[in-house]
Amino acid sequence: MSAEKLNTEIRKEQIALAALSLIARHGVKALTVGGVARMVGLVPSAIYRHYRSKNEVLDATLDLIRDRLLGNIKAARESNSNPLDSIRHLLMRHIQLIQEFQAIPRIIFSEEIYSGTPERKAKLYEIIKEYLDGVGDMMRQGQQECRIRQDIAPETLSVMFLGMLQPSAILWHLTDGSFNMIRQTEKTWQIFSEAIRTE
Repeated sequence: MSAEKLNTEIRKEQIALAALSLIARHGVKALTVGGVARMVGLVPSAIYRHYRSKNEVLDATLDLIRDRLLGNIKAARESNSNPLDSIRHLLMRHIQLIQEFQAIPRIIFSEEIYSGTPERKAKLYEIIKEYLDGVGDMMRQGQQECRIRQDIAPETLSVMFLGMLQPSAILWHLTDGSFNMIRQTEKTWQIFSEAIRTE
């Protein structure tokens, strides 16, 4: 890979990270090319060399979230030989991701993301679906190894897994981080894992 291409990819990631930071602080409405440029230390015209509009910057933030989510699945699968331990590892990585990128709840639940852009709504749905498919594959592996109950569809288990995260993430977001998301998730995991593991 050429140095120029590498520099371009690094710059694009910097821009997407800056956009996420702005959204975390002020919401999607506050996202502007000028604001992103200031955070990265560039002039707005430099941003336009990489993205043609604010909407493209917003799409780049979704791409970054997708990469992090799928990267977490890959890392979790490689972390343990026991599928249940890998799933727990993924759960904790997901919590860390939300804490690192506080913009994620704002993006997912923001009407501005979807307003007038059905393509972006479809894109976000595909990201979540791809993540759920990855979790479902981990559940399926656990079933094949007789560690997870086989009477529940992997697709159902993956949605239940995501359901463990969302309420805690919302409460954490609403309390500006004072709600102990990690402690609550650990308690929820104990109940969930006992319910799905084989005897």
